[in-house]
Amino acid sequence: MKNMIYIQSGGPTSVINSSLYGAIQEAKLHSSQIDHIYGSLYGVEGLIEDNIIDLGLEDEEQIELLKQTAGAILGTTRRKLPRNVHDPVYQKIIDNIEKHNIKYIFINGGNDSMDTCHKLSVLSQEMGLDLRVIGVPKTIDNDLAVTDHSLGFPSAAKFVINSVNSTAIDAGCYRSGKVYVVEIMGRNAGWLTASTDLLPDDTRPDLIYIPERPFDPNLFLEEVKEVYERKGYAIVAVSEGIEFSRKSMGNVRFDSFGHAQLGGIADELCEYVEDELNLPTRAVEFSLTQRAFPPLISKVDQDEAIYIGRMAVRSALEGETGKMIVIKRISDEPYVIEYRLEDVGNIANHESIIPESMMLDHTRMSESFRRYLRPLIRGEIEIKYKDGLALHASLKKIKVK
Repeated sequence: MKNMIYIQSGGPTSVINSSLYGAIQEAKLHSSQIDHIYGSLYGVEGLIEDNIIDLGLEDEEQIELLKQTAGAILGTTRRKLPRNVHDPVYQKIIDNIEKHNIKYIFINGGNDSMDTCHKLSVLSQEMGLDLRVIGVPKTIDNDLAVTDHSLGFPSAAKFVINSVNSTAIDAGCYRSGKVYVVEIMGRNAGWLTASTDLLPDDTRPDLIYIPERPFDPNLFLEEVKEVYERKGYAIVAVSEGIEFSRKSMGNVRFDSFGHAQLGGIADELCEYVEDELNLPTRAVEFSLTQRAFPPLISKVDQDEAIYIGRMAVRSALEGETGKMIVIKRISDEPYVIEYRLEDVGNIANHESIIPESMMLDHTRMSESFRRYLRPLIRGEIEIKYKDGLALHASLKKIKVK
């Protein structure tokens, strides 16, 4: 009998724990092939440091609550494994794999996490290890290559759309308003920011700026001024990753993957508008809340997350390895998809950005984008509350010796 281990990596989403839920539930159906269901604490670091828990010992009530629990319940990491699979760190991984009789490894994450998935797959092949490594897609940025969309993006988009809707309604209450600059997550891909274009005319942002289009500061001022003079206020949606010379760039920190830690573009643009146009402003930053907010989980997103978690387990048991499960869209209306396996090497370290065909101009999206997004944010889930607070899973996290 062999064991499985589940790894969560990168930024959390509203449905990252739903994928884990699906994997756990499917693994329980195959007790003749999977003896223990393990979780690696803090991403791949748990597998390196032998910081592993037995998920099979958790209460079923808490496992059910995973479906409405924000954050990554197992803990996460942004640690980058060395390119050389003969680095000493890999021997630590091998030692713990052998110690705990692990055969099935599931890595739930985005671009960088699929890099980890790919490296462990290559390692197992080169070392002749009896391992099956499967990737479970996740990223609110929706920038994973090959797949139609990434788990977590639909729920994050649903949050952003509803939050901007409320912001716009509030902004329109005043006779003399402000320039509201709403900062939305997205490093090189503007999918989340672009999602606000789905709003009706009266609450849709007046201007939408995404990384896929060059940002012209002078044109930005002209457009803001025109909107403000016409309406008495302006709503600007901006991706955190647009290129704009920031005063704070000298203090930017970088993670182990070499990514700058973004944030603050709304403040910078507000200061720019005040200095150049002498208009009142307000910066709005949803920050971490936008990526994991259970009350606005898309039912479509959750259902797909659970299914893919289950499919990952089934695929590994069928002998697949070095693959990630991807979504292929058959049609928009009705929304029809199918699930496939793709070589993770074709996904790791690649990015999917918004195609030109989905852009109407430099601040507007086309109808094809709206057709793409509409079905993804549909459906609500029933949240369990106690005394007004949404319940979340609390695991015992019993360590494996």
